[in-house]
Amino acid sequence: MSKLFRHLPAVDQCLGALAADSSRQAGSPRPVTEGLPRPLVKDLVNGFLDLVREEIRAGAFAEEAELTLAALYPRMLAFVRRGARPRFRRVLNATGVVVHTNMGRSLLAPEAVAAVSEAAAHYSNLEFDLATGERGSRYTHVEALLCRLTGAEAALVVNNNAAAVLIVLDTLCKGREVIVSRGQLVEIGGSFRIPEVMAKSGAVLREVGATNRTHLRDYEAAIGSETAALMKVHTSNFRQVGFVKEVPLGELKALAATFGLPVIEDLGSGSLLRLDVDGLPGEPTAAESVAAGADVVTFSGDKVLGGPQAGIIVGRREIIECIKKNPLNRALRIDKMTLAALEATLRLYLDPELAKGRVPTLAMMTRPLSSLRAQAARLAGVLKKRLPACLDGRLGVSVRQGASRVGGGAFPEADLPTALVALTPLAGAGKNSGLSVDALRQALLSTDPPLVARVEDGALCLDPRTLDASEHALVLGALNQALGQALGDD
Repeated sequence: MSKLFRHLPAVDQCLGALAADSSRQAGSPRPVTEGLPRPLVKDLVNGFLDLVREEIRAGAFAEEAELTLAALYPRMLAFVRRGARPRFRRVLNATGVVVHTNMGRSLLAPEAVAAVSEAAAHYSNLEFDLATGERGSRYTHVEALLCRLTGAEAALVVNNNAAAVLIVLDTLCKGREVIVSRGQLVEIGGSFRIPEVMAKSGAVLREVGATNRTHLRDYEAAIGSETAALMKVHTSNFRQVGFVKEVPLGELKALAATFGLPVIEDLGSGSLLRLDVDGLPGEPTAAESVAAGADVVTFSGDKVLGGPQAGIIVGRREIIECIKKNPLNRALRIDKMTLAALEATLRLYLDPELAKGRVPTLAMMTRPLSSLRAQAARLAGVLKKRLPACLDGRLGVSVRQGASRVGGGAFPEADLPTALVALTPLAGAGKNSGLSVDALRQALLSTDPPLVARVEDGALCLDPRTLDASEHALVLGALNQALGQALGDD
């Protein structure tokens, strides 16, 4: 064993070989380590050699020739490439969940991507007034657009909707009571609970009504000298059905006006367009909430709206101005890239039909079933013709009907009809030993790029709603990599 250890190549030899190797870069003349920090490459090489030492101790090697640099190089190269990949990277979303909260939520429109690139690469007038040459406000770049799109008097943007709710309550209600229906005290993803956000803001929660039914008289009975506001909360991905009742915003506003109180509405995901015309359930838009009398409305920028992560606050001018002056605003403000992406996205909404075509979230949500069927058939055809596991009878490919979801807490009861490409291991195939749907799904998480799919009825399903046609080649590549791993192919 000691002889075997002595035949391991030196770290400097390994580094030199990697630095000189350009032959394995798919035709690129660049060495595989170009652009990587040397300490990172050195750590990876040491990690690989430590792995080989463990294998020697376990008796995996018997001959010294197996431990030469030439013999170990292919494995070392693969090890370094895997380790050098960024932790945060692109994935292929084949789940059919459009606003996938764990995979980056909404994709940006091309116009927004270009705006982010411009903002990141160059100086800008972020807080510089080009008309006066003096310091300006970053919010002026989107405030007029938000007011035009929602009918509000003023607007402010912070870094997410939780922050929007927090700063509104901190500004208007700190140390005083906020009345909320018990049925709206929800928890959404990431353990975000309305009562806890209210407590952190310093506001005092006053619950009214029953879990399933709240009446206007419940709010009226709870109003007292310590009441600061009435609040309505969208229940996101939670719904009650059956014997239920909640008070419409217009009635709540009329009651609040009697007592001189503001009404706050948290729309959660929020929307700027009516989407029931496209077959989705009716959801209140920000403009409808403003028109119904809400004094302050908060909603997300990165969910159904299809923009960057942001918390949008619109409402009465005097209230928004107070929120802007809150010291929390500096801690919660958006950066230049978010601002650039949001402005570009909002500009598209000036023409609703243009927005539906250019904002990826809207386009995916409203895509016709006929188009999805056609794309599923094309993808299935590519896999049947070019996937070795299909050609030699180890994997079946078919197209079946299925359902997509909007995600992000929006439209939780709405199934979007879709066509799925179903991959099914074929029982009895001679080379099918060890192939399973779960093993394939797991192997796809380590491909480059990773492909995230879902398992339904014994098949790995790919939903074209969240896969662009330009990604078909990447899907094929990921499946080839994963099948090689799951089947133990060389």
